[in-house]
Amino acid sequence: MLTRRHIRVKVMQCIYALIQSKDDSLEKQEKFLKVSIDNMYTLYLLMLSLLIELHQMASNHVKLSSKKYLADTNVYPDKEKFIKNRLLVQLSGNQRIKTLLANKKIQNWYLNEEYVKIIYKEITSSGFYDTYMSSKTDSYDDDLEFIVTLYKNIIAPNEKIYEYFEDDKLTWIDDFPIVNTYLVKRLKKAKPHSGEDYFLPALLKDQQDMVYAKDLLVKTLLNNDKWEKEIDGKTPNWDKDRIAEIDNILLKMAICELLNFPSIPEKVTLNEYLEIAKEYSTPKSSIFINGILDKLVKEYKTDGKLNKMGRGLL
Repeated sequence: MLTRRHIRVKVMQCIYALIQSKDDSLEKQEKFLKVSIDNMYTLYLLMLSLLIELHQMASNHVKLSSKKYLADTNVYPDKEKFIKNRLLVQLSGNQRIKTLLANKKIQNWYLNEEYVKIIYKEITSSGFYDTYMSSKTDSYDDDLEFIVTLYKNIIAPNEKIYEYFEDDKLTWIDDFPIVNTYLVKRLKKAKPHSGEDYFLPALLKDQQDMVYAKDLLVKTLLNNDKWEKEIDGKTPNWDKDRIAEIDNILLKMAICELLNFPSIPEKVTLNEYLEIAKEYSTPKSSIFINGILDKLVKEYKTDGKLNKMGRGLL
C-alpha cells in the first residue's frame, strides 16, 4: 500500500515539522514518523468503514420509509437494491474489518454522523444512483462498478470530508489522495469469493520499508551540517534564504540516499525526489534540484563515493 515514494514524503514531513517546531529531539521525530505512517492505515480503514456506514444508513432508511408517513416518492423496480449491493454486503459482513475497527477504537463516523448523512444525501440525489436503482441488470460486477463510480465521483471529491480530515490530522491531507487511489484499485479487483483479508492489505510491503524510513530520517538529520556543506558548494551564488525550505530538505534527503543506500540506484533517487519536488514545492524546484543533484552525482562518481549495487527498490 505504502510505496517508497510515500515513505520519502513521510520523512520529508517529519523533517519539516522538526524545523517548524524547532524541536531537535530525534526520538520525537522517529515517533512522529511511525505515528504518521500508522495513521495512513487508519485513514484507509476510515474510508472503508464509511462505505459500511452508508450501507447501514441506507438500510435504516428503507425500514423507515416502509411506514406510510415516510413513504419514498421514488419508484424503483427494487427499492432495496442499494442495500442488497453485493460489495456493500460483503464489506458490512466482514468480521475482520469490524474487529480491527473495534481494536483501534475507530468511531469517527459514529461520532460525526452528519458527514455520513451528507454523503448519503448526495448519493441518493445523484444520477448515478437513479440509473443504478432503475436498472434491471443484477450482478456482482454491476454492484461493484456502481460503488466504484460513487466513490470516485461523490465520496473522494467531497469537500466536507476533506475539511473534516484537515481538521482532524494534518498529515491526512497528503494521505487522502493516496488512500483514495489505492482503495479504488482494491475495490475494482474484488471478487464474490474474495476473503475477508483481501480488504485489509498490509500497510508496508515488508518490515524493511520501515527500516528504510527510519534510516533515511535519522541519517538525514544526524548529518545535517554535512549535507548543508554539500549543497553550499553547488550553490555559490545563492543566499541560503533564497532556497525554498522544502527544496533544502529534499536535497539533503536525496544526498543522504545517494551516499548511504547502496541498493538504490542513483536514477531512482533522482527521479523520486524530482517528482516529489514537483508536487510539494515551487514550480521551478525540480529544475533547481535536478541541477544540483546532477553535479553532485558526477562528482561522487569521479571521487568513488557513489558505490551502488543491486537493482534497488522503488
